Amino acid sequence: MTERIIVLEEIDPVDIYGVNNKLIDLLNSYFPKMKVVARGSEIFLRGSISDVRKFEEKLNILIDIRSRKSRLNEDDINTLFDGSFVGDQGVSDERDIIVYGTEGKIIRARTKNQKRLLDCYYDNDLIFAIGPAGTGKTYTAIALAVRALKNREVKKLILTRPAVEAGERLGFLPGDLREKLDPYLQPLYDALRDMLPAKKLQDLMEEGVIQIAPLAYMRGRTLDSAFVILDEAQNTTLGQLKMFLTRMGCNAKFIVTGDATQIDLPKRSDSGLLKGVELCNKIKGVSVINFGKEDIVRHALVTKIVNAFEKHEEREEG
Repeated sequence: MTERIIVLEEIDPVDIYGVNNKLIDLLNSYFPKMKVVARGSEIFLRGSISDVRKFEEKLNILIDIRSRKSRLNEDDINTLFDGSFVGDQGVSDERDIIVYGTEGKIIRARTKNQKRLLDCYYDNDLIFAIGPAGTGKTYTAIALAVRALKNREVKKLILTRPAVEAGERLGFLPGDLREKLDPYLQPLYDALRDMLPAKKLQDLMEEGVIQIAPLAYMRGRTLDSAFVILDEAQNTTLGQLKMFLTRMGCNAKFIVTGDATQIDLPKRSDSGLLKGVELCNKIKGVSVINFGKEDIVRHALVTKIVNAFEKHEEREEG
């Protein structure tokens, strides 16, 4: 056993520890056999020589990340241990990097199926990404779309999703039509803000280069040289899905994402997602990627929640 005291210099300890020591506790969780005590600007370590050295190495990387962005989060720590971090030494494959986001954030394919989505993009113009919540289906697709726009592979980026009520009545929400629809489209805005500076995003939206709209607004359009993403596709009927897919114009890329376990339509049998996948699966130029629980990259509890609900549904069906 060895002991070590690390003194944080020229940096606010709260930036590294997090509120209520949340970040330093998460970092400590990756070293279960080591004692870590953070007080003021000092971090006391007691453990094996190997663990102490590794902890200090990871801490130095976090301090370097903090110097390049305004605030650390749990994802910054988790990426140090899941093989997705690329530092000065090139810890993992740079081919997994999709785009560089705001505040120096590196957005990369982090799981097996996210990497499959990245690989399939080059050989297919239509991709279905199907799987549970938290697997990064939509986020990875939007990152690919932003990269394609930055590289001038496409002229427009269009994000759409059906405005289907999930336990709330659309008509009772305050405001005009756009204000009523914005809550349904908010997750798409959130992803874009991670990847584009606010002013740049606003300018591109005002110019019509980036468009976010409900699925109904796609009818009658032909989308040439566009990267188009249909999110929450489990809430489309087969007819709506056909309408969307037939909007594809020349030099276009389409990605359809959805979770067949989260259907918000009045009748679950009305969902056309899985039937649409079945009909298109064998067409050349179409790829289907089935994300699983192993791809979940949200809070660790999300995987456990998904498991609990699946077991409940299996019991109900039984």
